[in-house]
Amino acid sequence: MICVSLGKISFKKCLAILPQVEMAEIRLDLMNISIEKITSLFSSHPHLIATCRQGKFSHQKREWLLFKAIEAGAAYVDLDLEKDLKIMKNILPLLKSKKSRLILSYHNFTETPPTSQLRKLVSLAFKKGADVAKIACYIQTPQDNARLISLLQIKKPVVICGLGALGGITRIAALFCGSPFTYASWKNRPPTAEGQIEYSSLKTLWRLINHD
Repeated sequence: MICVSLGKISFKKCLAILPQVEMAEIRLDLMNISIEKITSLFSSHPHLIATCRQGKFSHQKREWLLFKAIEAGAAYVDLDLEKDLKIMKNILPLLKSKKSRLILSYHNFTETPPTSQLRKLVSLAFKKGADVAKIACYIQTPQDNARLISLLQIKKPVVICGLGALGGITRIAALFCGSPFTYASWKNRPPTAEGQIEYSSLKTLWRLINHD
């Protein structure tokens, strides 16, 4: 499944895109929308990820925005494995009651660690209660891509994201190597992470390779 990551976009444009995609990530930290609009967005589509990274909002407001997204029907919430465990503890009862799933994600914007470390991070994510483990690392060499892709051999839901110009291959490989979904950008919109491939291009590649 291809998940379009949407940020730095108006509510109206976001709402218009959702019927055209099978899955989407709503980057609440990159948008300025009211609680009413959050409710409208997350009740309009069955496969949405609510994400609100650190930086723009206070810890309390981030938790509140995610809480409202879950209440409205978010299928997933993405929290940082190393920084958001307090938020996770506070929203976990609501996640369970709404049958929403938890993504615990690790981000490294400078390098791709050794395979042993990456596997420990995946193991930690599931130990902490993740339904999906997400590993996003900056790609400097083809070997970095290979290490990320190797994580898809783990018999649990793992999402990989190669960051940087060389990381695009991981977005394609993920579709064919067992990842539950991969991230893409939307046409004429800036990507929310370097390495994302535009949605229609990625879908064309899928069809060509899969003979669909």
